[in-house]
Amino acid sequence: MTVQQTSLPASERPDVRRLGIGGGTALCAGAVLGPGVLTLPSLAAAAAGPASILAWVVLLAMCVPVAAAFAALGARFPDGGGVATYVHRAIGPRAAAVVGWWFYGAVPIGVVSAAWIGGKYVAEAAGWGDIGAAGVAGVVLAGSLVSNAVGLRMSGRVQLLLGGLLAAVLLCAVLAAAPHVSAGHFTPFLPGGWSSVGSAASVLFFAFAGWEAASHLSGEFADPARDLPRVTRRTLAVVTVLYLGLAVTTIGALGPAAADTETPLTELLAHSVGAAARPVAAAAALFLTFGAVNSYLAGASRLGAALGRDGAAPRWMAKGGAPGEVPRRSLAVLGGAAVLLGGAAGFGGADLDLLMRATATCLAAVTLAGLAAALVLLPRRTPLWCGACASALLTVAVLAFSGRLLVIPVALACAAFCFLTLRRAVHRGIIR
Repeated sequence: MTVQQTSLPASERPDVRRLGIGGGTALCAGAVLGPGVLTLPSLAAAAAGPASILAWVVLLAMCVPVAAAFAALGARFPDGGGVATYVHRAIGPRAAAVVGWWFYGAVPIGVVSAAWIGGKYVAEAAGWGDIGAAGVAGVVLAGSLVSNAVGLRMSGRVQLLLGGLLAAVLLCAVLAAAPHVSAGHFTPFLPGGWSSVGSAASVLFFAFAGWEAASHLSGEFADPARDLPRVTRRTLAVVTVLYLGLAVTTIGALGPAAADTETPLTELLAHSVGAAARPVAAAAALFLTFGAVNSYLAGASRLGAALGRDGAAPRWMAKGGAPGEVPRRSLAVLGGAAVLLGGAAGFGGADLDLLMRATATCLAAVTLAGLAAALVLLPRRTPLWCGACASALLTVAVLAFSGRLLVIPVALACAAFCFLTLRRAVHRGIIR
């Protein structure tokens, strides 16, 4: 999962000028691969059994035109604002503000989900149970909030290292589990009916957000029109191999047990290598989730400050958004929301599946907004435009399976529109 930002001046952009194909591929693959993949195979298996593989395949197929559309938009409009920039150009500033609110609102849910994943892996290895998992998740969240509040940021190299570590761990798990795959574990293939595939897709969308990352980096390439398509193709290849390999081996090696664990990577490694793999998987999960939570909060806090600066959020949130400063007010809003959500989850008000589905719903709404902008900005009736149209329809279908969770992006959109309307009324002197 990546965090969307509104347009930034050149002085605020990361210092990654002349980004190469290799570095760009690593950054984009790291944006798509996230800590959610550490638990999503089991959540998808619980929703649809072996047929969850179909959900992986469908979403991977949808990713091709989505990634191509964002790469094309990035090549045409190189800017750090990504989806918000395209929506602003295609639909207008109010719609762009809604996209910002969707991202900002998704981050507290997403960081709680990520911290919870790390807690589950550590607790499973140590035998601490749910209370221990909640405690570890709380430490991850608190540590990330403190590090951001005092201005400590992870370097781009560290983030690349963590992304590479995740890819390496996933590949090792797939290769180690492959010899243990059994054809008998794929029957019955569709125990929950076709609707279960849609339910699996709605939670798996968490693992497919992040394709707009290429558009964020568009201005950092020497030749975006030439480099972005290459980076996109390589990222697609990496993600396809890892995701399909993980989906097939989770079902084929673990069988029905795949649906009964929240730490499928640990089970795959333990099933193939032995019990010694459990602390290794736990340590890797802890580092990966801390890195992800820290990055999410760092980006989202600046997003909130940018929204305040641009009048799309309360002005007081803009404080600390200048280069070299720490947007502590925006960070405090994110931290407060995350603590409340984490407390509710810890006391049984929400489980990991629900948290990840809620995050995926907001991210799917953002993806749909980006595709809508692509349909306006890209040349019509071309293969790329038709692919974006098909992906938009598929994203709508995925959102439909979110059910009552759709209230989250709807509520955020209403809040954004109400705030903008109120601010406009105050500005005109209608309300004093």
